Order: sequence, then structure tokens, then C-alpha cells
Amino acid sequence: MALGRRVRDTETDPFYDMLFNMLIAFVFCLVLALVAFNPQARKAGDVPAKAEMMITVSWPDGNPNDIDTWITEPGGKTLWFRQRDAGMLHLDRDDRGERNNTVLVDGQTFSSASRQEIATLRGLVPGEYVVNAHYYDSRDQQPVDVTVTVIKINPQAEVVFTGTQQIPRKGDERTLVRFTLDASGAVADLSTRPQTIVQRSGL
Repeated sequence: MALGRRVRDTETDPFYDMLFNMLIAFVFCLVLALVAFNPQARKAGDVPAKAEMMITVSWPDGNPNDIDTWITEPGGKTLWFRQRDAGMLHLDRDDRGERNNTVLVDGQTFSSASRQEIATLRGLVPGEYVVNAHYYDSRDQQPVDVTVTVIKINPQAEVVFTGTQQIPRKGDERTLVRFTLDASGAVADLSTRPQTIVQRSGL
């Protein structure tokens, strides 16, 4: 009789194990669902937005050349690498191609192939913004394809514009995009109509 009970218990053990594992999985899924649907829990993990809009100017990874971002804002100020704050605009990084994408740590060299400059707009000021790219320095004397992306961050991320233009040679300047913000902060007009900024500044 004891032998029979032992055999029966052995046969039913996998069934109980399966039930127990299903119960654990159910409880785990329930906890995840409660966290996902709990606005307070979600709010605690939110990353606060520090900008209203973001403008990225990028060129091909590993490209050795130096492209600079120039932006005029409605108040008439110009953002560039020697004036990194203009009105509500801020230039987060001046990417100089090969010149500042390498660091030396403990005798070991680390480098990034990314070529990108980022400008942020901290407040929505109505008026026209003009985004230009200037081919500041060349190491290979080749044309460079430059891409601009304008992203409106609040209330949710939205790509307002993206486009690419080729800049033929060192010293050339191209208007990548022009856009206007209305009183509500909405983008009213978009164009690539040329407007010089660098040459007009006499630099």
C-alpha cells in the first residue's frame, strides 16, 4: 500500500509543479499590470523634458570634415559655436569631425564615428527660425551630405521636418530648413528657401 501511494505521489508531482509555476507566472503578470496601469508609478519613472524642440544636424559617420550649425531666432540673435546661447536656443555640442571625437583613457584610445550637432529650443518663441549648415573645414576636399531633423518634443515627440542637402566645398553654406512658430507654438511654415547667415555675419 505504501508503495502504491509513493508511485501515485510521484506521478502527480509534475502536475502540482506545473500549477505552482502557473500561479507564480500569473502573480508576476498581475504585478506588472498594476505597475503599468498605476499613473503614480509611471510618473516616478518619467524623464522630465528640458526642451520644447530639438534640432539635429548630422553628416555621415566617420566623415573627417567639420560642419557647423548656424541658427537665427526671431529676436535676431544667431546661434553658432562661438555663441552657444541665443535667445531660447542652446547648442549642446560643437562636433568638429575627427578633431574632437577621440579620447585617451589609461593609454587606450576611444573614438566615436558619430557626426552630429544638437541644438535645443527651451521655450516656444513665435517667429521664424533659420537653420543653416556651414562647411567649416575639410580634410578630404570632398562634398558632404548634411541632414537636418527638427523634432517637437512636447506634448509628445513629433518629427516636424527632415531633409538632406549636399554642401560641395569648404566655406560653402546651405539653408537646411526655415520654419515659423505661431503664438500657440505650432509650426506654421516650412521651407528651404536660401538665406545666408555666415556670410551676412562677416565671418
